[in-house]
Amino acid sequence: MASHGVRGRSGGRPTLEEVAARAGVGRGTVSRVINGSPRVSEATRAAVEAAVAELGYVPNTAARALAANRTDAIALVVPEPETRFFTEPYFSDMLRGVGAALSDTEMQLLLIFAGSDRERQRLAQYLAAHRVDGVLLVSVHADDPLPDMLSQLEIPAVISGPRSADETLTSVDSDNYGGARQAVEHLISRGRRTIAHITGRLDVYGAERRVDGYRDALREAGHPVDELLIEPGDFSEDGGRRAMEALLERRPDLDAVFAASDVTAAGARQALREAGRRIPDDVALVGYDDSAIARHMEPPLTSVRQPIEEMGRAMTDLLLAEVADRRPSATRELERRQMVLATELVERASS
Repeated sequence: MASHGVRGRSGGRPTLEEVAARAGVGRGTVSRVINGSPRVSEATRAAVEAAVAELGYVPNTAARALAANRTDAIALVVPEPETRFFTEPYFSDMLRGVGAALSDTEMQLLLIFAGSDRERQRLAQYLAAHRVDGVLLVSVHADDPLPDMLSQLEIPAVISGPRSADETLTSVDSDNYGGARQAVEHLISRGRRTIAHITGRLDVYGAERRVDGYRDALREAGHPVDELLIEPGDFSEDGGRRAMEALLERRPDLDAVFAASDVTAAGARQALREAGRRIPDDVALVGYDDSAIARHMEPPLTSVRQPIEEMGRAMTDLLLAEVADRRPSATRELERRQMVLATELVERASS
């Protein structure tokens, strides 16, 4: 018996037919068991699983995927420079969530950068050949052509945050508007009156919504919205430093800053210290993301926690559901989902 547990009758890898013969069932029954079909009795399932174990049968996933017109692979596409991906905690947290969602599946994950025109052209050719079953698209800008290209190719796709209020693709985002309101309301409750905002890239819808939340929180508290207290940033540390320097030059009387990311807040902190401003005594500082940067900053940074890892898991779950849905694209169009996850203010010593 032991000699049959390693190789099939041909001396090569055991086949589906040999598993069926060992279990005393048909080939189709074995296939249903391997694919997890519920239309099999427990006794039959046990017999097939025992035969699989005895013969050492390994399913040919490539053949199964080919027969189903699938690749068993999805792509995580990042339309940003590689340096940003590897330096900002947002992306590593997102990747962790995607990996967790795929851990119990047979799907492979491809990481593709598309920050330059050449990379985008290469990606377009790759996707046009339908070499992946679906795409996760993160850090999408308003004028990014990739989402529309995915729609034209009828490739299932989920994006991390809509491009606008009229987004047509399925998306997962955090409550950027509500998170910004939490940050500003917290600063007002601490007695701060001249509150500046360093924005993210304003061609990102989430950054726009944070500006909206900042403005509305001030208005509802009876504070005027001073456009001189709003300085564009780009989510980077260097951008945060430059923006803070500009704000201090224009409004040296400011007593609080809400930064669009923790990385941006780190740059703002550097500029404040160089200007001799103490945090939080002279200027309170609040970031966004609640990344490791916030916890390790001195003083520790108050920050709006967005559940980035959970966003990655949710994006992946939604994409896998779309991949499994073999209906025509036009039929699925009405069911596009816009999921928004709650944020939470984490108070620390910086405010």
